[in-house]
Parts: sequence; C-alpha cells; structure tokens
Amino acid sequence: MESKTLEIFEVGPCKDGFEMGFLIGRRFSTIIKSRLQNDLILQKQMLPFAQSPQSIPLLTSLSQTNMAKYPIYWDELRGTAQGSGASFLEIMLVNFRKEIVPFIPKANDVNDDCSDILVVGESVAVAAHNEDANVALVGHTYLIRGSPRNGVTFTAYTYAGELPSCAFGFNSHGLAFTLNSVPPVRHEIAAGGVGRNFISRDLLEAQNIDDAVARICSSEASVGHNYNLIDVNTRRIMNVETASRNRCSFHEVGAVPFFHANMYLHLKVQQEQDENSLSRQKRATVLPTASRSDFLSLLGDNNDEKYPIYMKGPLLHTLCTAVVDLDGKTLSIIEGNPKEREATFVFPIS
Repeated sequence: MESKTLEIFEVGPCKDGFEMGFLIGRRFSTIIKSRLQNDLILQKQMLPFAQSPQSIPLLTSLSQTNMAKYPIYWDELRGTAQGSGASFLEIMLVNFRKEIVPFIPKANDVNDDCSDILVVGESVAVAAHNEDANVALVGHTYLIRGSPRNGVTFTAYTYAGELPSCAFGFNSHGLAFTLNSVPPVRHEIAAGGVGRNFISRDLLEAQNIDDAVARICSSEASVGHNYNLIDVNTRRIMNVETASRNRCSFHEVGAVPFFHANMYLHLKVQQEQDENSLSRQKRATVLPTASRSDFLSLLGDNNDEKYPIYMKGPLLHTLCTAVVDLDGKTLSIIEGNPKEREATFVFPIS
C-alpha cells in the first residue's frame, strides 16, 4: 500500500484563524470527507459515544477548555469544518481522539506508533522520524505552508481535518519538532483538559526551544505526549516527555544517539506496556547509528515481521519519514522506505 504524493497548500496571510481553517478545509474538502468516512474509530466508536448522554460532560469540558485557552485555533477548527462541508462534531472528535477514546467504555484504539532517532555530535546533527499511523490515514494527509498574521510562517505535515500539526513541522524562527505518542494508564489522564493537537499547533509559532518548552509545560494537557524540539539556529535537540497536571521531563540530546518510540523513557508515569514500542526500542539498540545513512537504514528496518520499525500494515503504516539536518538547516520528507528512497521534498528551515 503506497500513499499518493503529498500535496502542498500555501495559505495566508490570513485575517484570523477562521479564514485559515476555512481555506484549508475548502482546498482539501474531498480528502477530509474521505478520511472521516473511512475512519472506523470515529464512525464505530467516537460518534456513537458522542451521541450518548454520558459524553456530554467530557465533550463540554474539552470544548470550553480549549476554546478558552486557544480561541484562534478553535476558530481554525470551525473554519475547517465549514470550508470542507464536514460536520463540526466529526472534525472536533478526530482532533480530540486521544482525549476521548480512553473514556469510551470498551473502546479499542490502535496506537499511533512513531519512531525517532536523534543525535547532536561534532560531525552530524540530525533528527530522523517515522510518521506511523492507522492505515486509514494513507492518502489522507497534506502539507500546509501557513502564514498567520503574526509574521511567523510554518510548514506542517497535517492529517486531513486536523489542526497543523499532530505529526511534525517547522517555522521561520528555525524551530522544528516531531512527536511521539506515549501510553499513560487511564488514571494518568485528566478528563477535559487541553488537547494535544492544540499544543502542537501552538508550537508552530514558538520562537525557540525555551519558548516551546514554556508553551508545552504550561498547557494543562489532558493526556501525555513526547516532543522532540529541534532548533537549527542553536544546534540543539531537546526531548520532552509530558503527562497531565503539567508534569514534564527533559533530555538534552548529545553525541550518543537517542532512540524514542512510544513508551516513556525518563518521566516517571504509570504507562501501558506497548509491545510494539518495546520491540522497536530493543531492535534499535543493535543497529548501527554512526551516520545519517545508518539512521535511515534503522528507520527502514523491517527485520521483525510482527513489530517492524518501518511499517506496512495491516493496522499501522509508515506514512513517510522526516529528516531534519541541523547543519544543513533543512527538513526532508521521504515517501516510501527511507533506506531505499530519495527525498520527495527538501525544505530550507530559516
């Protein structure tokens, strides 16, 4: 299964968040509607839950909390729904999947299992990331090059119907990021808190790593996440693990390559045991990591048939690989196995 070549849409400067969302929604209306129709977690689990009385307190709290903290990004959601002609409820639900599914009785979700290998050494400084997701998202992503009115511009890999970006992106301040989900147990999740998609949308406007950390760690997130923050101007990579109640832990990446899958590595949080993540983490320890080509071979590794690092279904699929070269100040996107393919896109980060 191969995805179609990514489409890029340049949007802005926009007068407000609603206009930005509306223009994105209108441009990708077909893709957004197709994604919503084919998302079985949305159709079979989230929508029935949202139409039940027991969902009202959670959905009301999520709406009020995120609308109050990020009114511009909330307007982007409203604009995306109106521009695409999709239901606002469905747009809202896919943006809050990780904040809602844990509270659905007998829900069955498939983790978004991404992998990152990071290093800042004397001769090489690279962040390489596999963007893994449910196979329903194959062909349902696009690139947004946005220009809000505040002067910053950003490029973001975006899931159809969602805020830019729950995956990876960079901005004109020289800040880039990649993201990894982590699996806290149910009691570690704060019902009705701030959504991960809103936090990562806010990172697209951060000025540097310190500003990004401040935005992350003051967000009152509902569910934990892992952030790989990359500053090409200062040649730094910071790994940040978070949990609800504003808990954060930091690892400054250095000359020793650092692999992160989908388990907490340094923040002390009770978490589910994700066999897929544990297998990839173990496999990464025995693969070479001396060069950029080694990193791409690692992320393209499919030696383990059950839990490969590079995934091709049946449930999870590596949508693409992103490579940030801190010295070259570029972000490259590779569609297909990164140990076999050349970059489809190379963007300067400045």
